[in-house]
Parts: sequence; C-alpha cells; structure tokens
Amino acid sequence: MSTRSPEGHADAIQAPGTDEALWRAWHGWDRLPDHALPEEGRVVVVAAHPDDEVLGVGGTIARLAAAGLAVTVVSVTDGEGSHPGSLVLSPAELAELRARELEGALAELGAAGAEIVRLRLPDTGVGDHEDALARELAALMSGAVLCLAPWTEDVHSDHEAAGRAALAASRAAAVPCALYPVWMWHWAEPGDSRVPWERAARIVLPSAAQALKRAAVSRFVTQIRPLGPAPQDAAVLPPEELTHHLRGWEVVFV
Repeated sequence: MSTRSPEGHADAIQAPGTDEALWRAWHGWDRLPDHALPEEGRVVVVAAHPDDEVLGVGGTIARLAAAGLAVTVVSVTDGEGSHPGSLVLSPAELAELRARELEGALAELGAAGAEIVRLRLPDTGVGDHEDALARELAALMSGAVLCLAPWTEDVHSDHEAAGRAALAASRAAAVPCALYPVWMWHWAEPGDSRVPWERAARIVLPSAAQALKRAAVSRFVTQIRPLGPAPQDAAVLPPEELTHHLRGWEVVFV
C-alpha cells in the first residue's frame, strides 16, 4: 500500500471515502476528451484481482465485445486475499469462487468468449514478481491492438505493480496501453492535485453498456455481500463504493 494514509487509518483505502455525489457534481468531466477505442483486433485487459477489470472498464469491455473485438482478460492474482482470516472460506475456496464470478461477469458483458488467463501470483504480493509478470504480459500482448491495465498510482500495491508491469510489457510489444483507476474514486477528490487529469480521457457508455456493466458487477457476490456475520467477512465493496463504478462513463489515463 502507499504511504498516503489519512490519520487514524492503516491506509487510504480503509479510510472513509469521497461521496459519489461530489464526483457526479464535478464540472471537470466536460474537460476530459473522449478516448477512441479500436475498431478491430484483440484487446488485452490486465487486472490485479478478478473484479478490477469490470469495475474499471467493464462497460468498455461490453463495447469492445459488441463491436466484435477479441478480448483477453489476464487475472494477475486470484484475489484470494480479499478476506484474510475469513471464518467462512479458505483462500483456495475464495480463489475458485472469484474465478467463477469473473466468468459470469464477462458473460453478462457479452464477452463470454473472452480468453481468461490466470497467472496465480500471490494476492498482495504482485510487486515481488513484477519483472516476471512484465515478461508474461509482453508475450500475451503479441499482436494486440490495445492494453487496458490498472493505474500505477491507484494506492493499492497490487494495482500499481500490475500497471507498471503492463506498461513495460506494452512498450516491449509496441502496443498502446491505457490505465484505469479503481480505488482512486474512493481516496481522491474532484480536481485532486494528486491525479494527472491532463492525461485523463473518458470512455462514454451507451445505456445498454451501462446495464450490462451493472449486471456484471452484481456477479461478484464474494465482494459485494458479506461472506458471514464476522467483521473479517464483511463486504469489500459496499453500495456506496459501487456507485463510483456505475456511471455513464469510464476514465483511463493515456
């Protein structure tokens, strides 16, 4: 995790977040240019954990699938560390559930035929394998027309390491790469000086893509609902967090 931690909290993600109403009311959206998507070819979508890709660019995946592009989704970890100390599920059980949730989510997006690559790196430990990950991603990007990957300043160590590896791989494979934020909407504020808004662009989602994304997000039951009554089994993504990801547009840094 980053050291940017509000007083009294272990990290910025655990601290109270920014209300979505503030984001919706921000006038800065109109200053973001539209990001053009490729019209053919294969797109590689890198995710540190299953659900990051849908939260960050699920609507974009729906648009790509509807346009007939091939999609490869790379799950860097299986997300087995989302509930450490769970009284309900072991890490191995959680990993398999999250993999199945991703399959269901992609089907909701109209991307049931997407290739899913599970690299099984340790959850919360991606940074220890960054160079090897970059080499694997470079091979997977061969022949692709675009890479979508986690933003390298998202204040989550796995997201940042996966993003750095994806950038290195995209350079090696000569593939353009756009970075999507996930936790930024929680810890940042509209117009936040820590965010490179000058590199941000919007991907507008038609109403059909918005509906598909909402259905896809609902597939991640292990993340949006409690596993059980104990504190360590609480939902990772409560409703107030999900609202950040259900807008009529998505944002990438280019």
